[in-house]
Amino acid sequence: MSDISHPPRDGATPGKGWFESVGIGHLLLGFFLLVYPAMASDFFLTQIGGYSLILGMIALSLMLLAGYGGMVSLAQITVAGAAGYVVAIFGENNSGVYGFGWPWWVYGPLAILIASFASALIGWIAVRTEGIYTIMITLAVATACFYFAQQNYALFNGFPGYNGLRAPEVFGLNWRDPVPFYYLCLANAVVAYVAVLYGARSTFGLTLQAIRDNQRRMRSIGFDVTAHKVFAWWLAGLIAGAAGILLVWFNGRISPGTIAVGPSINILVIAIIGGLRHPIGPFLGAVIVTLMQTFAIDIIGAERFNTLIGMVFLVIVLISPDGILGLWERFKPRAGAEDWRSSLGTSAGKVENQGRKT
Repeated sequence: MSDISHPPRDGATPGKGWFESVGIGHLLLGFFLLVYPAMASDFFLTQIGGYSLILGMIALSLMLLAGYGGMVSLAQITVAGAAGYVVAIFGENNSGVYGFGWPWWVYGPLAILIASFASALIGWIAVRTEGIYTIMITLAVATACFYFAQQNYALFNGFPGYNGLRAPEVFGLNWRDPVPFYYLCLANAVVAYVAVLYGARSTFGLTLQAIRDNQRRMRSIGFDVTAHKVFAWWLAGLIAGAAGILLVWFNGRISPGTIAVGPSINILVIAIIGGLRHPIGPFLGAVIVTLMQTFAIDIIGAERFNTLIGMVFLVIVLISPDGILGLWERFKPRAGAEDWRSSLGTSAGKVENQGRKT
């Protein structure tokens, strides 16, 4: 498909071997993340490391939609919150409302499943629009869910939400302890990251990118564009749902403030700062924003913190619309640029031939 204008990102190039796709950068990063607990205090391990991985996963679900599907969503924290409320209702809490006490291996998969279906429902509504209209619809959904949770005491316990949400103990290991919780977050983040990389190289991933670049052509050759988009929302919901469980275990509580408009916008800011077209971008943006939230707020004050975030966001977008990783792409050697163009044309041809067969 010659009209595709964007190169596949980080492992999305067909024809590469897995080891070649991983690269030395991933290996070094993986080694650092594994030994990070040996160098960091409990504060840095949990409040910086674990929290950044959680926010990065939620932003990764947004990157999957926006980077590969061209669908920018402001409802990803809402999807994560859906999983969090399932944990609060079917697990244990100290709020005296529900708390059925189900084991984690029952309410965990249930929470992810409900979050994924909630995401697919939002996507089913949003895919009927494009561009700014998709952003506005998802913002409207996020706002409606916030007010609904805030005013509904029968199910969501209204404004107070649920407190006393504890991570489980598995084989005598408390998952909320700093080291186990960090590795739990790291394992989930790695699975989500690898899944996105693998998905980008799959037939579905290539088809989704082709739909992003030329929706009319993909529909004309027989692909169900709406079904592909809604399925992408469902996959993004799996990632956001897993992150939502980790988020309530991290905070120990969930309330309407967790899924408010502010956190929804923060996820978008995180994804854009890191880079919306690269799966590692959301995690990079999450680390930057988490460090600023942890340290800069004490220096400039809480009342000026949002101004600082806004200024950093504007500077990065003005310098590099593709985020911090876009700067790397500018200085990265361009050798092999023609290779991705030819390989992409070959893969797009396979996608088109498959469409003709169906």
